[in-house]
Amino acid sequence: MDDLRLHLSRPDALLQLACLGIISGFITGGIIVLFRVFVEGSQAALLQGYAENYEILSVEERFLFPIIGSILIALLFRYFSKGIRVLGVPRVIESMALHHGYLSLRSFFLQFFGAAIAIISGHSVGREGPIVFLGAASSSLLGQTLGLPNNSIRTLVACGTAAGIAASFDTPLAGVIFALEVVMMEYTMVSFLPVILAAGSATSVSIFVFGDEPSLLIQNFHQSTLAELPLVIILGVLAGIFSALFIHLIQTIANKTRHLNFPFKLVLAGFIAGSIAMIEPGMMGIGYDSLEQTLGGNVVLNTLLLLLFFKLLATVACIGLGIPGGVIGPALFLGACLGGVFALLVRLFFPELETNIGFYSLLGMGAVMGASLQAPLAALSAMMELTRTPGVIFPGMIAIVIANLTASVVFGKKSLFILMLESNGIDISTNPITQTLRRTGVGSLMNKSIIEMELFTDADKTKDIIAKNSEWLLIKNNNDDEFDNIIATKELAGLLAQGTEEENKELKPQQQTETHDHSIDLSMVLNSSLSNTIPAAPIHLQATLKEALDKMNDLNLDVLYIKRVVAPGIIRIYGIVTREQIEASYL
Repeated sequence: MDDLRLHLSRPDALLQLACLGIISGFITGGIIVLFRVFVEGSQAALLQGYAENYEILSVEERFLFPIIGSILIALLFRYFSKGIRVLGVPRVIESMALHHGYLSLRSFFLQFFGAAIAIISGHSVGREGPIVFLGAASSSLLGQTLGLPNNSIRTLVACGTAAGIAASFDTPLAGVIFALEVVMMEYTMVSFLPVILAAGSATSVSIFVFGDEPSLLIQNFHQSTLAELPLVIILGVLAGIFSALFIHLIQTIANKTRHLNFPFKLVLAGFIAGSIAMIEPGMMGIGYDSLEQTLGGNVVLNTLLLLLFFKLLATVACIGLGIPGGVIGPALFLGACLGGVFALLVRLFFPELETNIGFYSLLGMGAVMGASLQAPLAALSAMMELTRTPGVIFPGMIAIVIANLTASVVFGKKSLFILMLESNGIDISTNPITQTLRRTGVGSLMNKSIIEMELFTDADKTKDIIAKNSEWLLIKNNNDDEFDNIIATKELAGLLAQGTEEENKELKPQQQTETHDHSIDLSMVLNSSLSNTIPAAPIHLQATLKEALDKMNDLNLDVLYIKRVVAPGIIRIYGIVTREQIEASYL
């Protein structure tokens, strides 16, 4: 395992990471299947055999379902969260930016049951965000259990993210791109290959259990022509404006209610969702039944306008007030409704154009998702894979890019995930150097030419140590398990050789004890005016170069020694890493 850990600390450990990616994919695939079976089975039991059949509920039941769900979620967080508030994709992004991809078992169970309750009780949230978190958390816990270096745990988190998206919708390409574009925020070969393998293995698990039918079926798909390009451009602009409004409303609610008690916010979200459900039951749950009807063109304008309006209100309330569900599903739903409304309006005023409702609903779905999340490639691949319609790629590219530019440049909106983190006071800004340092573990650069010695050491033994030609000495006080000083071997040899016999006598203790007969008091050597001794500080073998550099800056040091606890009370020293080595790695 030590050899594996040291190899994984390198930024090019492709084979080992590929194997871990496959394992991560199978584990995540199994967890996602379990989550879907639990949620869909519970919905079917409550809704007469059909998971999205909230329309059969009475008005009173539609009001009470979200409220009861909110109370259960509030109790769950009240007694088990220990301060955890942010979950889903934002939590994964935060852990990658600030905590080296570490996610806890507690947050895993909070997300699993919190999201399941939210979806089952009819809140206007999706399953994609929770599934991303569950995949990322399971892969992170795998890496933590194996004691892998933090740079490889980050890659495993991306593998779990891709595997979660892939297993949920049978969309491996969208999963890969989402993981790299949204979570890792970079494309590198060392992360690309294991992420692909993770998505592929998770998809195989999903297909084995649920089959390989597309998640969304579009009947009579219409292939676009260049004559429709102006309509596609207009839809892109409208989707960008709508996405900016969507983001702004969620951001406003999150900021305005930040001071409120978290359980109260959850119950308030349930009350709002229940009140809206009394009027429009179509906003309850994920809403894929309504989404399929829209994509199939089986809708009328008034119904679609009401569904768009109430779904927007319910989603903004649920996400803005902290219900632990996903936002990707609602973004897809809202985009499809927007595209359908656009097509019906064009058909109403320009009947000779014969616009296809399903085609423009699909374009709106991708455009709103891409603009809301600032993830254009992930949205484009999701459109194609969810519906198995490659003919949507060209018009989809146009609509998504224009929607992204409208939301980000014209209205200045960031990704919804980033804004949700900022509303909680979390800053995840990064730069290329930081990303480079996070990809490499300290074990890949460390200098192993070290010898450990104690502060009081026999004179002959000291000479033998110096004669071994190791580059660095780690010096430890006899009464302490930690090392106190680091000094270059050549420098210590020079200091000892420079002294005269009289000076050497002064370096020895005035009163020898039985345990230190004929020993050299290195403390006097180290404290001499000629010594360039470095105070010693440890860094864990799992750490990345970014962590090592941050610790050096905090302690004003240029050298750290690398250690790991191999057993209770037993610490192994692996080597040292210097500031010069770290700077050379990115320069």
